[in-house]
Amino acid sequence: MVEALGLLAAGILAGLVGSVVSLASIVSYPALLAFGLPPVTANVTNTVSLVFSGVGAVIGSRPELAGQGRRLLRLSWLTALGGAAGAVLLLLTPAAAFERIAPWLIFGASLVILRPPRPRYEHGPIMKAGLFAVAVYVGYFGAAGGVLVFAVLAAMVEAAPARINALKNALSVCANLVAAALFAVFGPVDWTAVPPLALGFLAGGWLGPAIARRLRGDVLRYAIAGCGMAVALKLALS
Repeated sequence: MVEALGLLAAGILAGLVGSVVSLASIVSYPALLAFGLPPVTANVTNTVSLVFSGVGAVIGSRPELAGQGRRLLRLSWLTALGGAAGAVLLLLTPAAAFERIAPWLIFGASLVILRPPRPRYEHGPIMKAGLFAVAVYVGYFGAAGGVLVFAVLAAMVEAAPARINALKNALSVCANLVAAALFAVFGPVDWTAVPPLALGFLAGGWLGPAIARRLRGDVLRYAIAGCGMAVALKLALS
């Protein structure tokens, strides 16, 4: 019961953090390790539970997602394919390569968020390839993956940061859902940890957008970029 309550609390906090500043796994993954799960088991269990954070965030972000249905449908298949590819890579290869490049990816994405380029080429192959690549990262390693997705979308879409954040939450569901399905069949998921963590994710993800829409656009953008840089530094040092 103590572990279940602890995972529920960690899920709520992670869902809030994830839907606002894109760093859910920075809270939930260490919590799973603290409760004794091995690293790979914690990683796949976290990914399965993360689906519920995205579902809660999508429900809470309906005002920001209004009018973006076609864009979401157009980009969702890319993130789903990327998430599947990342999950397969995780099941077949060690994570050492992604662990080495993760800090640089996250730091670079944070710089893009701080000073985003003028959105262009939303329908172009370069932007779509970038979105696919970060979806692979989300399915494979995942730490601060939302920061990378937000950065790519900020370079693709001309919209307020709150609307980009809502789109990021919805597309992250696609990548995590496919990866979670593969992990559920082939990965060492700890199913006893999933229900309390997932319930917390669902609640926190639903509450988070209400906070995000009350932040000024620049404040939200700077908050995501600052948190991304902090995570990049932490991963580089560890």
